[in-house]
Amino acid sequence: MKSVEIVYRYQAQDAPAAPRPGDADAAQRRLNDGNRAFSALLDGLTDEGGPARRVVQVDARDLGLLPGDAKNPAQRPFAAIVGCADARVPVELIFSEGPNDLFVVRVAGNVLGTEVLGSLKYAVEHLGGSLKVIAVLGHSGCGAVSAAVDVFLKPANYLPIATSHALRSIIDRLLVVTQASAKAMVDVLGADVVQRPGYRDALIEVSVLMNAALAAHTIQQELGARDGHGLRAIYGVYLLNTRQIWAPQGAAAHSGGLAVPPRDLAAFVELGGAVVRSERITALLGAA
Repeated sequence: MKSVEIVYRYQAQDAPAAPRPGDADAAQRRLNDGNRAFSALLDGLTDEGGPARRVVQVDARDLGLLPGDAKNPAQRPFAAIVGCADARVPVELIFSEGPNDLFVVRVAGNVLGTEVLGSLKYAVEHLGGSLKVIAVLGHSGCGAVSAAVDVFLKPANYLPIATSHALRSIIDRLLVVTQASAKAMVDVLGADVVQRPGYRDALIEVSVLMNAALAAHTIQQELGARDGHGLRAIYGVYLLNTRQIWAPQGAAAHSGGLAVPPRDLAAFVELGGAVVRSERITALLGAA
């Protein structure tokens, strides 16, 4: 197989600081473009030619490498990412970003506990000059969401974690979204959907997406992230097999990368229907 080189390059000289996105639209585009570039780099592998290469430009200031500068580099991320702790989701890498570009908070199932919200509140209050978006990033095959789905499908699975407050707090937060996702699947596809061969896998993936969307919506409400040219909350799901961001949008379930979360209950119902009808969930339901 052809090799891949991802190069982080900087110039240790007195050059202007690398530009940051000027608003939420530009920040969202940069994250989506960076993910598409990363995915395309690995999708295009062949046995012909030299190694596939992508260069990520790094500002020397972000590493404290400018001559004569003894100060610690100032934080200036343009995006905060709330991601899962899963080791298969290297956040900077999948967005083609380098040091000091992203303020990353990671926790199993990307659930919004007090520590996560506190960290985001710090970022909003102290890094507001550079921060333009807060992105909630779920991922396919999430272990925490899978555990919540298994508890939902077989409540006896809750017993082994009942005495562990730390684990139970994660599962409890995810169960609400799992129940809502299961209801959406029945409402859209009928009660017999639970008999389909790929029901469990499909429910996991619907729950992962809806959990990310709900978390982004909550961040909007809690931290005042808003649409327009101010701070914006967005969400998406990183697909481990394609390395792309999935976030169905609209009745046609089109996905163009990270998306703005629903604003109200009606919009969440519409999103749930789009996710359940999407090609990805349809394929999972039919799997053996």
